[in-house]
Amino acid sequence: MNSVSQRLAELGIELPPVAAPLASYVPAVRSGQFVYTSGQLPMVDGALPATGKVGAEVLPEDAAHYARVCALNALAAVHALVGIDSVVRVVKVVGFVASSPDFTGQPAVVNGASKLLAEVFGEAGAHARSAVGVAVLPADAPVEVELIVEVGSS
Repeated sequence: MNSVSQRLAELGIELPPVAAPLASYVPAVRSGQFVYTSGQLPMVDGALPATGKVGAEVLPEDAAHYARVCALNALAAVHALVGIDSVVRVVKVVGFVASSPDFTGQPAVVNGASKLLAEVFGEAGAHARSAVGVAVLPADAPVEVELIVEVGSS
């Protein structure tokens, strides 16, 4: 079986640098066999590629792509803390979608993150999930994603 880092290479995916926290927190914390990431925004090279509400300023398809970027940023935080190859399963994904009042497609947006995790981890990427619509996110980001992953013994 290939390692997670080998699978990422096969998919042509490179983990980005860990996004700098916007406030007083760390990107990820390990407790026992679990790593909890802080909510990750779709930062690319230190900037948000878009701002605004999904269903108004941001198209749902674009938001799904941004959720994928959030998941990559979360995986980068996991990798920096424990090494990506120590991940044995994705346990939970929580996605927050800054939504216009009439937008109800949050699950489809967060699928961007879920599909990436399935590509990378296969069956070990199947996870419990919440997709929540919110009024606003930090820096007016359209989406934010956090992960809980199980890691092997070290």
